[in-house]
Amino acid sequence: MATKRREQDDQPAVRVGRSTIHGQGLFAAADIPADTLILVLDGRATDTDGEHVIWFHGESGMEGYEITNEARFVNHARKPNAVFYDEELWSLRPIRAGDEITHDYGEDWHDL
Repeated sequence: MATKRREQDDQPAVRVGRSTIHGQGLFAAADIPADTLILVLDGRATDTDGEHVIWFHGESGMEGYEITNEARFVNHARKPNAVFYDEELWSLRPIRAGDEITHDYGEDWHDL
């Protein structure tokens, strides 16, 4: 897939590609410094679980969000290099160009 870049938000370039973790993954297309906003989720609120649904702790309990942009390809890792804060994905440490961007989906997720 082609490299994505959101110039208006000055977010780093990412690309979707084959993952050694699971299916497709999200990768840094250029070096990403620590504490950098990688991207903002696009999508819609949902009450139904699905392949590209992420769950957040909300005011009324767990709230689902069906992701429709490239953020849906962020795979799980116990030692991630990024974290979702609500609808934003931030780097936890420097991520080198070509590295897969990962997030810890929690204890209920299979251990990788």
